[in-house]
Amino acid sequence: MFIFKLIVGIIIQMAFFGGLLLLPAGTLEWWRAWLFIGVIVALAVWSSLSLPQDLLDERWKPPIQKGQPLADKIVLVLFLATFCGLIVFIPLDVFRFHLLGEPGTLVASLGLALVVGGCWIMYLSLRENAFAAPVVKHQEERHQTVIATGVYGLVRHPMYAGGILLLIGLPLWLESYAAALLASVPIGMLALRILVEEQFLRRELKGYDAYTERVWYRLIPFLW
Repeated sequence: MFIFKLIVGIIIQMAFFGGLLLLPAGTLEWWRAWLFIGVIVALAVWSSLSLPQDLLDERWKPPIQKGQPLADKIVLVLFLATFCGLIVFIPLDVFRFHLLGEPGTLVASLGLALVVGGCWIMYLSLRENAFAAPVVKHQEERHQTVIATGVYGLVRHPMYAGGILLLIGLPLWLESYAAALLASVPIGMLALRILVEEQFLRRELKGYDAYTERVWYRLIPFLW
């Protein structure tokens, strides 16, 4: 069953990113997109082979679940919509619009480094936090506790911090300054979701208030 889920997950990821990037591009000959897809798939396989099975089972659940507050359902849907919109906009700008020109090799390479670094931070977050569900909810059946170690000792939402690096790095790697600016929209949705999530956790999860007093910053050390 695990191997089946892994194969299905890989197929879904390739279809998702491949469809949203290559179909609007109108070509399969876009090596930067293929390299990005390869990196994402490789990291997904690595994560699936090294993370606990119960965490993976939780991560494979749908984005709308029982016990999830309405505010999170709304913000999560908005994030997913703006994220997909960003991915589609990248090939449209690269192959058609050319709004703000394209980054040079150095900036594009920095973008790929941000993608890999962001994925690595998200992996470290998952490895540290066995309760990192894709939705905001109190996992009473799994005896959820506050995680304050590893990357969670630096910021309260390292998964989102890694996601932001990915959102900025991807359009730079795929050579679209305009899309890099547009990434501010899904990033704003992530920031809004942090506020929703923290309000919920302060109310439902014992010890979360004390955790916020020890770890001051939500997303970016010394800034926010």
